[in-house]
Amino acid sequence: MQESRNLKTAPMLNLSIAPEKCHFYRSKKFPEHRFPGLLELMKQPNTLLLFPGPGAVDISELPPVGDDVSYNLVLLDGTWGQAKNMFISNPILHLPKKVQINSTIKSKYVIRTQPDDGSLSTLETAAFALSVLEQIPDLFDVLTKPLEALCQFQLNHGACTHHSRSYKIENGLWKKKLSKKAIKRLEEKKNQQTSDGNQQS
Repeated sequence: MQESRNLKTAPMLNLSIAPEKCHFYRSKKFPEHRFPGLLELMKQPNTLLLFPGPGAVDISELPPVGDDVSYNLVLLDGTWGQAKNMFISNPILHLPKKVQINSTIKSKYVIRTQPDDGSLSTLETAAFALSVLEQIPDLFDVLTKPLEALCQFQLNHGACTHHSRSYKIENGLWKKKLSKKAIKRLEEKKNQQTSDGNQQS
């Protein structure tokens, strides 16, 4: 949880879903003695961890929710770095099937700098995943309306729209020193775009 942030989106998700359908575990570590029942939940075959990367399945490829199909959806709330560290340091999080969302949706969380244009907040990620699994396309917009209202309120009171980190880097707006890994990713992206352009022409 991003406990130090006043503009976190997970509480919006908690308030938008029936209480018995949404549970929060506030910690960086998840030992069984502190979280009884969590291990069994993570072992269940219908438990899904939303975490992109190698081995993650596109969530749209899964059977939709129905009479005989249901899912336990697990999300890691925090900055991208915090979520990655949480995953690495907790073997319990390696138990569920990993899924990811592949979408062109741009984040509505415009008062925060996202890593790239395809990065979504916790609320948006959950909303998109639920809209796919429940086969209710409008559910994304319904669940993210509080986020839109929050951002608009902030913009009306002095906040400014933030571009993603990758946008700033690509357009020479990023002021901080780039790591070698970030420079490599940027070069790979440029090379991919060049390759795609050559193929189209």
